[in-house]
Amino acid sequence: MAFQCQRDSYAREFSTVVVACCPTELPALAGEDPKAARRGFRVVLEDTLLFPEGGGQPDDRGTIDDVPVLRVTRRGAEADHFTEMPLAPGSQVCVRVDWERRFDHMQQHSGQHLITAVAEQLFGLKTTSWELGRLRSAIELDSPSVTAEQVAAIEQSVNEKIRARLMVSVRELSPDNPEVEQVRGRGLPDDHAGPVRVVTIEGVDASMCCGTHVSNLSDLQIIKILGTEKGKKNKTNLLFLAGQRVLKWVERSHESEKALTSLLKCGAEDHVQVVTKLQSSVKLLQKNNLNLLRDLAVHVARSLRADPDWGGVVALHRKDGDSEFMNIIANEVGAEDTLLFLTVGDEKGAGLFLLAGPPETVETLGPRVAEVLEGKGAGKKGRYQGKAAKMGRRMEAQALLQKHARLRGLEG
Repeated sequence: MAFQCQRDSYAREFSTVVVACCPTELPALAGEDPKAARRGFRVVLEDTLLFPEGGGQPDDRGTIDDVPVLRVTRRGAEADHFTEMPLAPGSQVCVRVDWERRFDHMQQHSGQHLITAVAEQLFGLKTTSWELGRLRSAIELDSPSVTAEQVAAIEQSVNEKIRARLMVSVRELSPDNPEVEQVRGRGLPDDHAGPVRVVTIEGVDASMCCGTHVSNLSDLQIIKILGTEKGKKNKTNLLFLAGQRVLKWVERSHESEKALTSLLKCGAEDHVQVVTKLQSSVKLLQKNNLNLLRDLAVHVARSLRADPDWGGVVALHRKDGDSEFMNIIANEVGAEDTLLFLTVGDEKGAGLFLLAGPPETVETLGPRVAEVLEGKGAGKKGRYQGKAAKMGRRMEAQALLQKHARLRGLEG
């Protein structure tokens, strides 16, 4: 049996009767922690305006007598509506659908049917699955690659058919009807019962589908194929937007373009050229900065080595620097009779540390220094280095090293 949402995808309000309502756990959404399920109620209606997830299409949202419906799933011939408030069995209720979400799903789903049919007709590219994503949708094509020319041809053809205002119709066929064998589809669910629902795009495609669809391709407005990406097992994912999503995408792109125009002080046609020049300048500055940092590290190392107080535990902290900076200092110093404790980063926040010196001593004290700094690290051959979460505790770590040096007679 088809639900009201399948018989009339454009209906926004519908009256029906509550058949059953029982306590249950609200299932977690995709991406949510399964343990985060909430207590609620499973409501079954005589018929429903809210589409239960299926056929690659997410479920609808809406209300039953102003009670929000948080999920809708299919169970055989019935739809389960999950709510946080109970509804009285036998009561007449008004079901309203979140129309913006519904129409978006209709546009993306009908757009998928159209792209799938055209891709197969033009290039023999068969669809193996699809996903209606929150921001964009993806069609998995049974091919290791799809060329830019093929993408352009598919996009041009589907938009020509949208402009031709081709009708989209829905029929219900008996499972033993020979025509069922002629329509496209990936098979019926194991618990399917009743007639087979066939969605037909005039002169283009006929396929089995349970989803909600537009009645005319003109309601798709436009389709934009964003490109392709490598799929799994020699497949290619075709990424696309349909209808209002294209307009939202254009709006976001336009806002980004305006922001870049303001930042770069040039027209949109020059953005790429200006950014390319900026990237080259940044690379040159980074190279020069790295050379200066290396020279500074050598100078610092020699200054430390020449200091009259050299010996025992030598500590140095700099706000700027990186692992290479510390390693250059350690290489230049090159003394195994001294504990060298170097840190870089925010004085009160996170940073990096390096401990160098006698291998056995470093092997023993390195993990303890990391523990004091609430970080982690690793080491070998007289060096231990890693990340620190609490650089403000470096004096505690230094005191630990000095105590060990006194006990071992390393203090100079």
